[in-house]
Amino acid sequence: MISKTIPYGKQDITEEDIQQVITILKSDFLTQGPTIELFEKKFAEYVGCNYAVAVVNGTAALHLSTLALNVNESSHVITTPITFVASANCVRYAGGTVHFSDVKENTILLDIEKTRKLIESKPNGFFNGIVVVDFAGYPVNLEEYRKLADEYGLWIIEDACHSVGGYFIDSKGQKQYCGNGNFADLSVFSFHPVKHIATGEGGMITTNQKELYEKLILLRTHGITKNPTQLTKNDGGWYQEMQVLGFNYRIPDILAGLGISQLSRIENNIKQRNEIAKKYNDAFKNVDIRLLPSFEKGRHAYHLYIIQTKKRKELYDFLRTKNIFSQVHYVPAHLMPYYQQFGWKKGDLPVAENYYDQCLSLPIYSSLQIEEQDYVIENVKLFFK
Repeated sequence: MISKTIPYGKQDITEEDIQQVITILKSDFLTQGPTIELFEKKFAEYVGCNYAVAVVNGTAALHLSTLALNVNESSHVITTPITFVASANCVRYAGGTVHFSDVKENTILLDIEKTRKLIESKPNGFFNGIVVVDFAGYPVNLEEYRKLADEYGLWIIEDACHSVGGYFIDSKGQKQYCGNGNFADLSVFSFHPVKHIATGEGGMITTNQKELYEKLILLRTHGITKNPTQLTKNDGGWYQEMQVLGFNYRIPDILAGLGISQLSRIENNIKQRNEIAKKYNDAFKNVDIRLLPSFEKGRHAYHLYIIQTKKRKELYDFLRTKNIFSQVHYVPAHLMPYYQQFGWKKGDLPVAENYYDQCLSLPIYSSLQIEEQDYVIENVKLFFK
C-alpha cells in the first residue's frame, strides 16, 4: 500500500517556477507591474486570440465577462448543470436569470439540440446568451454553437477553465483552440492548483473583440482609467477617473510570473494527461465501469478523468481506505438549494442527474507517477472483483 495520499488532482511546482517567483519578489513590482501584461501576451499567443485579461481567479473572470456583455436583471442565460456553480453564479451576480439545459449522455457537454429546443420554447429575443463549458477538458464544438447563437442573436461565454490547450477540428479541418475567440465572444480560464496552469489562484479572459477587451480592463480595476483618450478632463499626470462601478479583480505580478513559468510547460502537461487517460482507458476495458469517450476530432485537455459506476459511493469509500482520494464532479447545479428556490427540482434534467448518480473522478495530473497510477488501477480492479 502506498503510504502517501493520491489526490484526484494537484499542482506541479518546479525549481524554475520557484526561481521565477523569487525574481518577481526581488523586483520593483509585486502587483500592477509589467509581468501581468507579459503573462497576458504569452497566454494570448498560446491560445491564438487577440486580447487576454488576467484576473484574480476564474470566478472573477466569469463575473467580469457577464458585466462586459451587459447582463442585468432582465437577462436570461442558458448554461449546463454539470459544472462548478460559478458558471451559473456569474449570471446571478449581474442580476440575470439562469436557465439550465440538459447535457448529452456520451460527452456530458451541454446538449445543443436540447438547447435549441429551450430557446425555441420562449418568444424570440427572450434569451440573451449561453455559457458553454468544456467539461473535464472536452472541447465544445463552438462552431456549431456560434451558428445557433447567431440565428437567435445570442452571445457566447466559453467556460474553458478545464480545457486550456484543448482544441476541436472545425468544418474546414482547422484546429480551433479553446479560448481563441473565433466563435465565443469571451472565454475564461482558471489557474487554481488542480488546473493545467497553477498560480494558486488566478484567471484569464480571452477575446478577439477590442470593445469587450477595453470594458474588461476598466471593470478589473474599480472602473478607473488614466487613459488620456478616455478621460472627460485632465488635471495633470496624476489624474484618473472612475467611470463605471468596477471591482478589484487584479492578479498580482507574483502569480503572473508563476503563470508564465507554468505556461512554458503546458504542452508537456497535456501530453502527460493524455497518456495517463489512455492508460486508464486500456486498463479498464474489461472492468464493469462506463468510460467517457476519448475525443477523436481534436485534443482533449483531460483536466478530469471520469468513470461511471452504479457502485460509486462504495468505490469512493474503498479507494479512500487505500489513500486514493477520488472526487465527484459535479453535484448538478440545478439541485443546489440556492437554485431550487427558483423552482428547479429533481427530475428536471434526467441525463445530468443520472450522470451525477454514477460519476467519479480518478487521479490525473501531469506529475502522477507510473507506480501511483498502477496502484490506482490495481485497486479499482480489486474493488470490482
